[in-house]
Amino acid sequence: MENAVNIKINGFDYQVPAGSTILEAAHAVGIEIPTLCYLKEINAIGACRICVVEVKGARSLVAACVFPVNEGMEIFTNTPKVIEARKTTLELILSTHKKECLSCVRSGSCELQKLCHEYGIADENAFAGDVVNYAIDASASHMYRDNEKCILCRRCVAVCDKIQGISVIGANARGFDTHIGSAFEYNLGDVACISCGQCITACPTGALAERDDTQKVFDALNDPAKHVVVQTAPAVRVGLGEEFGYEMGSVVTGKMVSALKMLGFDGVFDTNFAADLTIMEEATEFLARFKEGKNLPLITSCSPGWVKYCEHYHPDFIPNLSSCKSPQGMFGSVAKTFYAEKMGIDPKDIFVVSVMPCTAKKFEAERTDYSAVEGLADIDASITVRELARMIRKAGINFKAIPEAEFDAPFGLGSGAGTIFGATGGVMEAALRTAYEVVTGKELTDLATFNAVRGVEGVKEASYDLDGVTVNVAVASGLANAKKVLEMVKSGEKKYDFIEIMACPGGCVNGGGQPIVPASVRNFEDVRALRAAGLYNDDENLPVRKSHQNPDIKAIYDEFFGEPGSHKAHDILHTGYTERKVYY
Repeated sequence: MENAVNIKINGFDYQVPAGSTILEAAHAVGIEIPTLCYLKEINAIGACRICVVEVKGARSLVAACVFPVNEGMEIFTNTPKVIEARKTTLELILSTHKKECLSCVRSGSCELQKLCHEYGIADENAFAGDVVNYAIDASASHMYRDNEKCILCRRCVAVCDKIQGISVIGANARGFDTHIGSAFEYNLGDVACISCGQCITACPTGALAERDDTQKVFDALNDPAKHVVVQTAPAVRVGLGEEFGYEMGSVVTGKMVSALKMLGFDGVFDTNFAADLTIMEEATEFLARFKEGKNLPLITSCSPGWVKYCEHYHPDFIPNLSSCKSPQGMFGSVAKTFYAEKMGIDPKDIFVVSVMPCTAKKFEAERTDYSAVEGLADIDASITVRELARMIRKAGINFKAIPEAEFDAPFGLGSGAGTIFGATGGVMEAALRTAYEVVTGKELTDLATFNAVRGVEGVKEASYDLDGVTVNVAVASGLANAKKVLEMVKSGEKKYDFIEIMACPGGCVNGGGQPIVPASVRNFEDVRALRAAGLYNDDENLPVRKSHQNPDIKAIYDEFFGEPGSHKAHDILHTGYTERKVYY
């Protein structure tokens, strides 16, 4: 092994990559060291002290997550001294922790709970004493914060700062009174949070969780006056299986559809259809803007977290945002117009549920500027993958045992282009597949033509020839990366024609509403890539892989909209945006 160092761990000799931390080196040789505060490439502060180990010659225990290995180092990960230190740390954390494990949303997926079991914590009140009481902050439309369950690991703070570049939360006060909050103790709903939910997926406990709308959905399903339909986003099919023991990236579309039908939905539809609809409108919008040379670059509007970020932090780019509603919004609009008319149902009696990998979709569903039918919301309830899993369990459905089923017509057919919306670069690739054929009049036989926009890198760029005209595109995921791209455009350093931005790193596959993945996995597996691979495999296996070739899309334009970009399409499928304050 080149650039390796020789070390000993628990008396055994190993060669490990130079520059590794003790945590990484131990993992590489099959020894797991517990962590709480550490998240790879996000939070490496050595604060929780759960990962402490002995190093020969060191004066005290060292934090394995930040301590680098060097030649000849001798490390001990499981001595009585180490075990006792970790147990004591856990007991100290529990001394101020709200111990409501039976009712906590994270019971079974809580990293603190798991470690307490593993280390045999027998007395959760070993260091009982004073505690600080905090009110639950439920002011945001998408989540709540319970600081009495917070362990001050600062993973949420780090992801908000480093990955999203928002920094609306941080450590307030000092000493025993230290807690996570916003500046001047503002509630989360009163600051420029963009509702991405990345803090939720980073949290190791139940201190942060999405607003649970499952009872609202159950109530609608049990209301005989309501015709309840549901749509499932592309990334849901590669996330939901994890909740029921499937390998990461497994496509469980058929099982998911079957479970939704067993829950009692009157129509089970695919958001991929709406993604194809989005491409028809967005590609048309792009080509019109490109021809006129106005409001370029066109920037995608599929990610509500990105849209909210733009409204708060970069309102000067609002004219560049695509006027297209997101696929979630487009489906809701079509359900309460075209579908209502086709089925002969009053739109007010249609209850539209969205299953999304995203918490910002809850915020989007509440936007008053999204309504296709005056006085009615396009989306009545938006739930996360985690919420759907709870509903399935509550209903007693054995997910692995049920047969597979197919989506219902008329919105059950989606293309492979719609499927890849769930991965960063997917919207761009889907749009280019259609734009190429519209512009050139030629069939795109090699769909790998636009693969340069794939991958989990934070920023990707490419140039493509469309019938002799060069189109420059960029893809950004994670809003800190989006900021870099926007600043390069503003300064004139870069000139793009079309930009895709997703709020969550890696896109919807890594959305804030996806299954919780513990740090013990996140630190050593690329969750984004594994889930995205499932979507790309699904795309390759579908009979239709271009949005404009979806026969159901052709039908809805023939029957209802006329053509992409029509006046009717604009009235129903497009929207506007609002400049929002950063400071309140």
